[in-house]
Amino acid sequence: MTLDASAPHRPDMDTASRPAVGKARPHAVVIGSGFGGLAAGVRLSARGYRVTVVEALPDVGGRARVFRQDGHAFDAGPTIVTAPYMFADLWELCGKRMEDHVQLKKLDPFYTVRLNDGRTFRVNDDPEFMREEVGRFAPGNVEGYERYLKESGDIFNIGFKKMSDTPFDTLWDMLKVVPYFAWLRSDRTVAQHAAKCMSDPNLQMCMGFHPLFVGGNPYSVTSVYSLIAYLERHWGVWWAMGGTGRLAEGLADLIRGQGGEIRTSAQVDKILVDGRRARGVRLMSGEEIRADIVVSNADSTVTYKTFLPSDYPLTALTKRRQRQSMSLFVWYVGTKGTRNEWPEMGHHTIAMGPRYKGLLDDIFHRRHLADDFSLYIHRPSATDPSVAPEGDDTFYILSPVPNMLGDASWPQAADAYRDRIADYIERELMPGFRSRISTSRMITPAYFETALQSTDGAAFGPEPLFLQSAWLRPHNRSKDVDGLYLVGAGTHPGAGLPGVLSSALILDKVVPDASTFA
Repeated sequence: MTLDASAPHRPDMDTASRPAVGKARPHAVVIGSGFGGLAAGVRLSARGYRVTVVEALPDVGGRARVFRQDGHAFDAGPTIVTAPYMFADLWELCGKRMEDHVQLKKLDPFYTVRLNDGRTFRVNDDPEFMREEVGRFAPGNVEGYERYLKESGDIFNIGFKKMSDTPFDTLWDMLKVVPYFAWLRSDRTVAQHAAKCMSDPNLQMCMGFHPLFVGGNPYSVTSVYSLIAYLERHWGVWWAMGGTGRLAEGLADLIRGQGGEIRTSAQVDKILVDGRRARGVRLMSGEEIRADIVVSNADSTVTYKTFLPSDYPLTALTKRRQRQSMSLFVWYVGTKGTRNEWPEMGHHTIAMGPRYKGLLDDIFHRRHLADDFSLYIHRPSATDPSVAPEGDDTFYILSPVPNMLGDASWPQAADAYRDRIADYIERELMPGFRSRISTSRMITPAYFETALQSTDGAAFGPEPLFLQSAWLRPHNRSKDVDGLYLVGAGTHPGAGLPGVLSSALILDKVVPDASTFA
């Protein structure tokens, strides 16, 4: 099944209504080419801005860049699409159809959760299948599962549909939605919400682990993040044929097609400020790029504390130290001649370790690199043969780990940690795995800290705690610097592809029309 991304025609976005390429237009500089920055560039281009995206790395995508090695295409970061219409909208803004450039394929099942005792739980969007699966996996919990999903849907209808693209510029913006948070029982955690509805601890785990997808601990984050389970059910889980990096490349092409420019290997040194107003950026090379507005897709802490002058007066809310999310260890593996082996290992397997809450406590609170682990194993070649040489497989094996404030020394700890994971995979999941490895590479929290300039080597920006959400998260429109805007995981609404694309959508509400600069 492929996505039909067609949508009603928008007469206000006719090609004829967009500024002609080359016509004098106000200039917007976007720092970073992650999905938030690329989506911002597309939206600003469609609104009449001339856009220049500057990216420190040699290729586009940021966290979503692609590693190409020995015939394998390894998506470095995001691996799935859960709200495909948000990408389709960006193509439509440019008078194009996404499916003419990138094909999405719906996954079924979305993923298989494998418990440490070998039992499995599969997830898709078929209500009857899910009732049967829950009944098989956790007898007596079907009614509780459906109640959890219904309540998650209620949260989704407010938390995502009404708030994800709403700017929280002022404290009043936050106070206006407090009644909604109270009604949704946002004082509960996701784990508490799951336990309220379902009696089986393993089913609670299978339905409540989703905050980990955006850097949150299910035992700490507000139950608002239960909406992720419903979001998957509502729109499905999709794979971009050729890899998620194809989406990043496609968005970059849209920006170029609108007369914009993408500059890679162009690391920002400082944001140029005149008084209180952003006036462009200076690169490490010394080159200055003047602009009418600056949009930062970089880490929010780096944006304020590294890119601005050291003596720039920041507000107390901006200066406060935010608790960062956990990090990731990711092992990218190519295997030789295995396409027809290990049939039980589909596109996505979530292999739970012997502990759940205890491991999360180690990662988020004790910041201890434990001997045990849980794994997200992504086998895109099960769906898409193009990402590996013929007959071979491409794997992406991810383990949540503490960030750089933890007790492990990265990247020195990587080899030993990889070997423990390989031993487990060989023993429990894929016999003969080690002998079939043809190529591999790893990223650790040190990669997030150095290559991606992420504070504390966090993989998802500030941890999505209640006191680091909405108005209490770095704002999309800077309150410190006029003409400076923030997108991506480090700002509202947060991490994950729907979140970062929503942060770019918010710019439509806070960035002035291009005509105001005429």
